[in-house]
Parts: sequence; C-alpha cells; structure tokens
Amino acid sequence: MKKIFFTISILLFTCAVFAQDDVYPSKAYAGKTYITEGNVHVGNGQVMENATIVIDNGKIVQVGQNITAPQGDVRVINARGKQIYPGLILSVTDLGLKEIAESVRGSNDFRELGDLNPSIRAIVAYNTDSKIIGTLRANGILLAGVTPDGGTISGSSSVVQLDAWSWEDAAYKMDNAIHLNMPTFINRPRRFGSRGQQDEVDPTKQALEKISELKNFFRQAEAYLQETSHRETNLKFEALKGLFDKKQKLFVHGDQVKQMLVAIDFVKEFGFDVVIVGGSESFLIADLLKQNNIAVILHEEHSLPAMEDDDVDQPYKTPAQLQKAGVLFALNDEHEESRFRNLMFNAGTAAAYGLTKEQALQAITLNAAKILGIDDRTGSIETGKDANIVICEGDILDMRTSIISNAFIQGREVSLENKQSQLFHRYMIKYGLK
Repeated sequence: MKKIFFTISILLFTCAVFAQDDVYPSKAYAGKTYITEGNVHVGNGQVMENATIVIDNGKIVQVGQNITAPQGDVRVINARGKQIYPGLILSVTDLGLKEIAESVRGSNDFRELGDLNPSIRAIVAYNTDSKIIGTLRANGILLAGVTPDGGTISGSSSVVQLDAWSWEDAAYKMDNAIHLNMPTFINRPRRFGSRGQQDEVDPTKQALEKISELKNFFRQAEAYLQETSHRETNLKFEALKGLFDKKQKLFVHGDQVKQMLVAIDFVKEFGFDVVIVGGSESFLIADLLKQNNIAVILHEEHSLPAMEDDDVDQPYKTPAQLQKAGVLFALNDEHEESRFRNLMFNAGTAAAYGLTKEQALQAITLNAAKILGIDDRTGSIETGKDANIVICEGDILDMRTSIISNAFIQGREVSLENKQSQLFHRYMIKYGLK
C-alpha cells in the first residue's frame, strides 16, 4: 500500500512540474534593454544588419548601427548572427474563445444565439489560460485579433497581447471591428453527394433578401444614432456607432466576388471602413478593391483553390497579385488542427510565389497592424513603438530554421514554455534521452 501511495505521489509531482500552470506572465523590466549585433527586419521592407535596439519602459527608444551598450545597470542580449523581427500578428482568430473543437462544448465561448448581435464583445470571453497561447508565443506570434463567430453580425473583435493574467491585462485595442458574415450566393456541395432542403432554395434570392434586411438594419441604426435623444435605448444600434463615426471597421467575411461587391456597396451607401476577411477570390477584383480602399485579410493559404477552374496554386499566388494591384492585405491562419501556429509559414509560401521575403513578413506584421488599427503602436521595429520583438535563430518564414530564442511583449521578455515543449522534456526524461 505504501509503495502504491509513493508511486502515485511521484506521478502527481511529475505532472505538477510539467503542467503549464507554472508559466506566468512576465514582469516589467525596470532598466534599459539593449539587443545588440542582430539583423533587424524592421517590418516596412527595410533590413538593418548588425544593428542594436534599445528598449526603455516598454518602448523602442533607439534603433540603428554603431550603438554601444553602456556599462552599469542595463540588460544586454547579444543577437549576433540572429534575425530580429517585429512580433507577428494573427489578425482574425477564435483564440481564447475555443480551446479544442466545436464538439467539446465546455471549451467553447465564441458564438451567441441570434442573428444580429453587434453588441456582443469577444474580449470579455477571452481566456488568458488557454494552452494554445503558449504555443503561439513560442512561434513568434505575440498579438491576436480575438473574434466572435455565428449569425450574420457576430459582434466586435479586440486585439490582445499574448502574455496576460486576465482579459483586462490582455486588451491591446478594444472593440476595433464589427464582424459581418456575408450570406453566400451559391450552395456548397454536400458530403457524399446527398441532397437536402437547402438544395431546393435559390441561394442568390436568399442572399439578396438577407442583404436587403442588413441594409434596412443599418439604415435604422443610422437614423437612431442621428437622434439627439431616445425614448428607449437600443443596444444593438448603440453598438454600431463606431462604424458610422469611423472609430471601428466593418470586417466582412466572404470569399466570393459577389459577396465582396456587396461589401463595396456598403462602403458607397454607408461610408463604412470595410475589410474583407477570407477573400479567396479577391484577386479577380483586386483593382476594384484598390479603388474603393478596401483591405483584405487572406485566411487559409495552405488550401485548395476556391473554384474548380482556378489554378491549383492560386491560393499561393493571390498575395502577390494583391501586392501588385496595391491592395493593403494581411495573411492569416485559421487552420483548426494546427491552431494557427503556421502563420509565418503561410507567409513563407507567399514568398515562394511572387512576394519578396520582406513583403511577406510585412503581411503578418505592419500590414496586419494597419488593418487592425494598431500601426501607431506596433507592427514594425521603429522608435516610439511598443517593444514587441522576436529574436530568431534563422529565417522566421522557413520551417527548418524558424527557432525562436527570445520574445518581448511591450518590453517584457516572455516565456517560450508551453504545453508541448513541456511534454517534450517530460518524455525525454522518461526515456533517458536527457
């Protein structure tokens, strides 16, 4: 009995040692930090070789060559031979709202009942204890746009930094966008060739009816917001105020050309600042998107083409085609199984299909920051911006050499430990490999 009790105690102790509960948010560093002798990829296309970054009070105060770290109470990190990047940004994600999959309901808090829910705020449901957050930090992803799902208008997203005790600590920019799921104009093929009631409905007619309903909803909201006083408060209309005064953007989720044309119509009628999310067919109307100043967040690049007559490598070529047309775009990763950790490798693929490496990097740093409305604070390694910085052993866009050695969020050096790295060490010890 004593032997069994001793064995159980050892097992519990081992689990505790390797549990992620011992990975805490970092404390601020009081002094200056010098990151020296690294190759700095600024994020705007510029690269500084053998450069130094000076961080003070969470901000970048100096970047350049021929900067010498003084003697005394300063922290010096030598990055000789390493590559230094801005922290990567995951633009649209259910991180912290969904842990495993939709089938595990207890880990999900990303969808609300109802169809038109502009007053729903994803930030208050964001779970800073998600095990996935640590794996993203270890891959250089330091900021994320946490986004609700479901219905036609899902609610508002917020940008979070990925080293926090609570959602209040995590909030980087609150309620920056309202998310609209554009109705589809086609019936998608069903599994195994089966037919259902949906196949008998004209999808174009159904979509146009929903769009008419949406326009009426926005017109009513506009009229409501123009009133100086209200007999009753309408929370849904109140939540749309930011769209009309341009403090928020309208993120329209859709891949089809017809969906994007409706989004352009919203710009013309209501003056909304629109961003297309998904946009797999955006290359077909790139010039029109540019003319209407509409940005695009390309979702899953490692995927099959949207249409059967597209080139098989069309998802890889689309970023370069948008770049050529002058469309502001960002790359994203929404892959359910890998849980977003391949963001930089999506950019690496785009670099192999027409973008330069610095343009591909910009699509997951400065471009993403511009679209999310945080480029005044982050997205590039420039004086005055937050010190959101990643130090990599090699090329961050290359699977073979993308090994993160250090990461900083607002000047704090954050832990790169995560559930997977801890399990790796656990079984290295178990089998006598370490």
